[in-house]
Amino acid sequence: MYMSGFGNEHASEDPRCPGALPEGQNNPQVCPYGLYAEQLSGSAFTCPRATNRRSWLYRILPSVCHKPFQPLHEGHLTHNWDEVEPDPNQLRWKPFEIPKASQNKLDFVNGLHTLCGAGEPRGRSGIAIHIFVCNTSMLDRCLYNSDGDFLIVPQQGKLLITTEFGKMLVEPNEICVIQQGMRFSVEVFGETRGYILEVYGAHFELPDLGPIGANGLANPRDFLVPVAWYEDRKIPGGYTVISKYQGKLFAAQQDFSPFNVVAWHGNYTPYKYHLENFMVINSVAFDHADPSIFTVLTAKSTRPGVAIADFVIFPPRWGVANNTFRPPYYHRNCMSEFMGLIKGHYEAKEEGFQPGGASLHSMMTPHGPDADCFEKASKAKLEPERVAEGTMAFMFESSLSMAVTEWGLKTSNRLDKNYYKCWEPLKSHFNPNCK
Repeated sequence: MYMSGFGNEHASEDPRCPGALPEGQNNPQVCPYGLYAEQLSGSAFTCPRATNRRSWLYRILPSVCHKPFQPLHEGHLTHNWDEVEPDPNQLRWKPFEIPKASQNKLDFVNGLHTLCGAGEPRGRSGIAIHIFVCNTSMLDRCLYNSDGDFLIVPQQGKLLITTEFGKMLVEPNEICVIQQGMRFSVEVFGETRGYILEVYGAHFELPDLGPIGANGLANPRDFLVPVAWYEDRKIPGGYTVISKYQGKLFAAQQDFSPFNVVAWHGNYTPYKYHLENFMVINSVAFDHADPSIFTVLTAKSTRPGVAIADFVIFPPRWGVANNTFRPPYYHRNCMSEFMGLIKGHYEAKEEGFQPGGASLHSMMTPHGPDADCFEKASKAKLEPERVAEGTMAFMFESSLSMAVTEWGLKTSNRLDKNYYKCWEPLKSHFNPNCK
């Protein structure tokens, strides 16, 4: 069950304990049902009211009750952007492989692989893009991210995510955001894969609509927040709480479930969104509007109009522009463009760019439709047509110049070294005697 609204002040209590939320105050001398009051702050206390984020949690035991944290092997999770030399080439990856559970059991944490990124979590500025592949549920362990927010895009297999705020079922073609500091555990139902955009130092917001007006793109009411749910469960063998802190993993033991929040209220929550609810804006006369019209969420930088990262989608829509080359135009960009494919066939590259794969077009690296797409679109009869039917591609766009990890370039063994060849058949049509 969910409550709706982006950034709303929500309040929820588990129906097993009616009246668990204190009335008229946050921190009474004695909380109802003998609970502990704990505040989770997602912004500085003195942030302006419009950007101030916090929630109050009423829990059976406070989260401070744990043994000391110890280093945990982080596998292919990293923020070391100097592992290999920079590579300005167009990069494309084949679908990332999911190991069979019979060969190698991987849960969500073990299956995190950093592909690229920029910046640094200690300075609270930057991003990382991870691939997750897993085949096993997290058992008596949870994760929280001290460094930033996770925007999770499942591509294969659904995720049942238990958080301190309640449970969310997130399926392919949905996304969820787990904000900084929120503890969560992931249950899977088979071989599972997806993408993660991690942002340090900023939270995701809805983009400003400008001349579009009051309505359009991702509507606030379509974002869903879980309702309170708790378990009062002791774990004699120990429950593991994993912290991602300064790019490293640390583990602490406790003897109870961290999902013991009976009630909560506030505006700092996890949330999910179904991409089919996006209200698409498009050109209805000629030429292209820029792909910023497809922005679902943005994490703003300190420079007006410039994002640390945008989450952009390319959903099914109508193409009706007259006298126009309708696929994406050829482009060199002062932003970095990482693309993934949840399902279907991306219009600009119907071959080679596959669901579960990815591409990265780095800052000022040229990119655009392949030769086959250009020839077809240049000769097509321009009639109203459905574009990207049955498809959902997305982009993580960033103003940062991203480095690719050693796992991305070498260890994963998924880099398509022939990607550049999709443009080689492009030929000159120039004729100075024929306008």
